[in-house]
Order: sequence, then C-alpha cells, then structure tokens
Amino acid sequence: MGRPSKYSDEFRADAVALYRASDRSSVKAIANRIGINHETLRQWIRAAAEADSLTGVAGGLNADERAELARLRKAEREWQLEQEILRKAAQFFAKEMK
Repeated sequence: MGRPSKYSDEFRADAVALYRASDRSSVKAIANRIGINHETLRQWIRAAAEADSLTGVAGGLNADERAELARLRKAEREWQLEQEILRKAAQFFAKEMK
C-alpha cells in the first residue's frame, strides 16, 4: 500500500476545477501557481476525467448546464455587439454636436 497523500480530496477537486476553468492555461502553469508538481496535477485531471466519463458528466457539466452555458455565451456576444453599436453611435452624435 502506498503512502497517504498530503493533499486533501477537496484540494484535488479545487485544483482540477481551477484547471478546467482557466482558458488555455497549461497544466504546468496552473501547477506552478498552486505550488504542486505538474505531473501530480495531470494525474488528478486524468482521474477526474475518468470519473466524469463513468458518471456520464462531460467536463463537469450535464446536458442542461451545457445548453444554458451556450445560451448565455450567445447572449453575451449579442450584448457586446449592441454595446459596440451604441458606443459608435454616441461617438458619431458627439462629433455632430460640435
């Protein structure tokens, strides 16, 4: 039997969640940021992915959550486009007032 881990299950879950939440950050960068070996984090990520596949959860989100996330991302893009149009309109009318 191997030695007990010095990291709690909660710490492991938080580290995996941090990696999954960080866009395009490498395993090594995340591991350095939280002060663990990158291979340790890689093993935790792999184990979490296996557990997710056994439970039917993809990426930590169920089907309803993925649909909601897609809807919110679409709404965010639309909101940003509207904001950009309003900003340009305000600049145009500010120039006309001078």
